[in-house]
Amino acid sequence: MSNVFTQRPGGRLPGGFPNFLSVPIVILIVVVLAIFMLWPFRTIDQGDVGVKLRWGQAVDVLYPGINIVIPGMERVVLLPTRTQKFTPPPLNSYSKDTQVADVKVSVNYHVDPTKAIEVYSRYGAAFAETIINPNVSKRFKEVFGRYDSREIVNKRKELGEEVETAIRQSIPPSIVIETVQIENIDFSDTYEAAIEGAAQAEAAVRKAKQELEQKKVDAERVVVQATADATARITAAKAEADAIRLRGEAEAAALQAKAAALRDNPGYVALTAAEKWDGKLPTTFVPGSSVPFVTVPRGGNP
Repeated sequence: MSNVFTQRPGGRLPGGFPNFLSVPIVILIVVVLAIFMLWPFRTIDQGDVGVKLRWGQAVDVLYPGINIVIPGMERVVLLPTRTQKFTPPPLNSYSKDTQVADVKVSVNYHVDPTKAIEVYSRYGAAFAETIINPNVSKRFKEVFGRYDSREIVNKRKELGEEVETAIRQSIPPSIVIETVQIENIDFSDTYEAAIEGAAQAEAAVRKAKQELEQKKVDAERVVVQATADATARITAAKAEADAIRLRGEAEAAALQAKAAALRDNPGYVALTAAEKWDGKLPTTFVPGSSVPFVTVPRGGNP
């Protein structure tokens, strides 16, 4: 009896099926599978660290580059050391004066590579949800509730700094909190309309105060100018009065000097008239009058 599995010419099995089970091919497949299953090298990319687990227990931290991992016995869990951003759903929070708001908060963080085993052992690979998310929600609402709505609007920077400090203190140092940002605060439409109206009223009051202050400044400027003008006029009038007084005193002194000269020198008048005479005698005389500047000697002597 002939063997039914005897290879026929042309490399085909009975029934016309090709023979793919040649020994070299089978060996090659076995070798490839063995290499794939027993490959001991694992590459860690920059920006991550790996926690090596041996039979499920964290035993070592693997840093970027090529690392050796025993197949079947060890496996690697990756944790991020580059900056990651965590943004929870909007936090529904109440202010001190019971105004409700939906607040969008984001947290930038990374894992301290030297404490990767601690992070994985305590919080697992999904540590953002197990430790960051609940602490962000709790601490933010606590701080938010210490501010009334007007303070939240006017002191947003102070609110953000206090929130960041509270979150840092609540997260273990193995998870490094880089920054906490309040991206948006959404109050109710009714409250936002009231805030806008109050802001407009406050702006109107400030404008009125500014206008009043300007009017005060203008009035003071007018008073100063009027005072200066009055002072200038008084000074000018005083100067004019002093000038008139001085001229009067000078004229009086001159008259007194002339009177004294006439009293002490009777011939002074004749001398003055003679100095002013042009040398001509009058052509007509009043009967009984004397000829000017002609002195008639007493006793008939020439």
